[in-house]
Amino acid sequence: MNRWNCVIGGVLMNLALGALYGWSLFVPALQQDLHLTREQASNIFSIAIAVFALFFLVGGRLQDKKGPYIVSMIGSVLFGLGFLLTSRSTSLAEMYLAFGVVVGMGAGFGYVTPIAVVTKWFPDRRGLVVGISVGAFGAGSAILGPIVPGLIARHGWQPVMLWLGVIYLVSTVIGSQLLKNPPAGWAPLGWKPQASSPTRTSGVDYSPGEMLATPHFWRLLFGYAFGISAGLMVISQLLPYARHAMPEAGAALAGTAITIGAIGNAAGRILSGWLSDSIGRVKTLSLMVLISALALPMLGRSHSLALLWPLLFIVYYCYGTQLSLYASTTADFFGAKNVGTNYGFVFLAFGVAGIVGPKLGGRIYDQFNSYTPAFDIAAGLLVIAFALIVTLRPPERKPAPQPAAARVA
Repeated sequence: MNRWNCVIGGVLMNLALGALYGWSLFVPALQQDLHLTREQASNIFSIAIAVFALFFLVGGRLQDKKGPYIVSMIGSVLFGLGFLLTSRSTSLAEMYLAFGVVVGMGAGFGYVTPIAVVTKWFPDRRGLVVGISVGAFGAGSAILGPIVPGLIARHGWQPVMLWLGVIYLVSTVIGSQLLKNPPAGWAPLGWKPQASSPTRTSGVDYSPGEMLATPHFWRLLFGYAFGISAGLMVISQLLPYARHAMPEAGAALAGTAITIGAIGNAAGRILSGWLSDSIGRVKTLSLMVLISALALPMLGRSHSLALLWPLLFIVYYCYGTQLSLYASTTADFFGAKNVGTNYGFVFLAFGVAGIVGPKLGGRIYDQFNSYTPAFDIAAGLLVIAFALIVTLRPPERKPAPQPAAARVA
């Protein structure tokens, strides 16, 4: 098959799955109808992210054993069903189950397959194609930002959730048909890995157990968790934050913040993926994490469109970079053979961040009626992430010692 078909399938899948990042569009209506606090609304998103990360690992393990098709189809059905169930929810407990658990499960099963497939098909352009595939996840909410606030105002949030569930089910089922692994041992014609390439790899396929025994894995895991907490805090609170920062703006104008952020998110995944193929994953990743640490305190103190839009773009760009490059770096460091499971373990950091970031942002706002302290703390977490990853290099595994008889011979 044409290997670009799997990229198209991944884009179709992730455009739908990226609706997860449009959660904050529904928060004001949910707070009003279900009488939720900001922290309770954030908890729904946190559960979805934690379940997403857990079932990304489960789906990655299943994908490595059974192939991508069955996993992507499970994800498609669960994701669409979750939106349909959410549209019928009338209590916080039902929201936890429908959106938090079912949508989160669908996202986890669905998101793992394009990453695992394209890393196998594109060892020569891994950063770029992983960026394109997961960039669609970041762009998914860009479509929602300009239209969903108006639709909710006219029709209510339940019908909007219902319509989205149907659309997403169709899109993800179509995309799953295009996701197939290459034959064992496949490589692009004439391609050979270069030892001097800036995207240095270990050249070895690590099993999950072998990967877990390396310090490289733990540095990736904690760097990912600290770095991504900041982005998920902003994503979970974005529409309420934009309306708080600019009280004179209407819902539609504040909703534009979702689009600006989504464009930055997608751009970071694609452009930083492309850049990392040229200058290296760790160098690109470290630079973007540091830039985000500088931008977040300014974002927390911004009260004008002239500053809000560019700062949002920068923060989301740097956040998207992490989602793209941690996946590519995992494949570079530990090989493509078991990347579904291996990146699933690294991706557990996303679940931890999904609890820490949104919950921290919601709780601090409820206590201080301000996001500024939370954004300052998030900047500190990004500095820690930078310190963990800036000196990372691929692991080096020594060849197994030969028996004495073999050495004599």
